[in-house]
Amino acid sequence: MLQAAVYSNQIVGLEDYFQSNPKVAYHFLIVDGKTRHDLRPYDLLIVPNGTDQIAVGRLKRDIHAFLDAGKTVFCFDGWFTDWVPGNQWVMDNSRKTINIRYTVRSDRHGLFDGISVEDFTFLHGMSGWWACGYINPAPAADVVLEDTWGRAIIVLDEHTTPGTLLLTASGPLGDSSYGLTDNAGTFASLARFYHRLLDRLVIPTPVS
Repeated sequence: MLQAAVYSNQIVGLEDYFQSNPKVAYHFLIVDGKTRHDLRPYDLLIVPNGTDQIAVGRLKRDIHAFLDAGKTVFCFDGWFTDWVPGNQWVMDNSRKTINIRYTVRSDRHGLFDGISVEDFTFLHGMSGWWACGYINPAPAADVVLEDTWGRAIIVLDEHTTPGTLLLTASGPLGDSSYGLTDNAGTFASLARFYHRLLDRLVIPTPVS
């Protein structure tokens, strides 16, 4: 079973999005800008949508050490502090959301196999709901999903550090229920994509 740490500033409802199941156990670590956590027991660190990025920025050294150990970090939030090695999120609401469309650019791991990109583009018929900015990716990173203007929306970086970074331009993702993967619709596609990330990007630590 994968062991995942989830940074939390105690947003109401966060734990509903990361429910432990037979594949992964979630452990919520309170981020208050003062407390440091031992990340060594975990295979995966998740920085969910709505995280206090100022507090996370103060944990930069711990996160870099985690990546240097070959572990995986998922960031599903627009990070405006400089803690993500080699990549930077940019807030931008200057483009009309009605014009936003997403397309897959590079998907070596087949993360979007069988998943409709339109479910990331549209919600209740409205486009542009999934991200409020874009990412300036590291030179060696893969842009998995891009927007109408060729800007990076999902980035996979397996080269900047010994570990793996999966970054979204603030698009919300979570593990609300394995059951969702069997249903049609936008949230089922998001859940299916998230499970694909777990299956194909996170390497469990061998049990001694």
